[in-house]
Amino acid sequence: MLGAQVRMSVAVETRDCAALSEAEIEDMVAMGGAFDLGRLQKAKEEWVLCTTATESGKLHGFTFSTLERIGGTPCVLIGLLSVKRSGKRDVVLKGLMAEAFHRALMAFPDEDVVVGSRFVSAGGLDAFKQLSQPIPRPGHRAVGEERAWGRRLARRFGVDAHYDEKTFIVGKKGQSGFLDHESSKPEKIAPDIAGMFREVKSEVGGSLIVHGWTMAEDLAKLGRR
Repeated sequence: MLGAQVRMSVAVETRDCAALSEAEIEDMVAMGGAFDLGRLQKAKEEWVLCTTATESGKLHGFTFSTLERIGGTPCVLIGLLSVKRSGKRDVVLKGLMAEAFHRALMAFPDEDVVVGSRFVSAGGLDAFKQLSQPIPRPGHRAVGEERAWGRRLARRFGVDAHYDEKTFIVGKKGQSGFLDHESSKPEKIAPDIAGMFREVKSEVGGSLIVHGWTMAEDLAKLGRR
């Protein structure tokens, strides 16, 4: 175990993916959500860190992720994340993201960090609320470097063959991993946010690649324990 934190009775801990047992992966499947056994077994091989959120020994959420540099820039890449559809979903999501920020702070102190993942619905964007000016976002026309980051992430996620750099959408075969979270208050999702997913064809595996920055001074607060 690399480390643990407790957030409002939900215990969050991070381990190397290689240390996960078959029984632990089966528990993830049993939790419910978007990912089956085969997908999670593959995630164990593809990603470096696994973070779990539990309460009274019961699994409520998990992520597979990595901390790395792309072109020299520090990145938190969330390969996949899933949160149980329960009344604690918001606390669980916050706990998982707080752990991701803490890991980033430990790995990249005093640096600005890019955080990126794939999404299939507007509810998942709750995870990125604390990032500075996520891309894409309503009313913003992405510039060259922002589009370049979309391309870099598409390559890193292995979906660049079906990626449209103008829309940040993966047209198909883009759901090998994504941020699987349903908002507890879907009625409060802004129409323009929901509209970002209008052209995402989830039925054929489409997804939206979203990234944002956390500045060093913000990361020092977000990642603090």
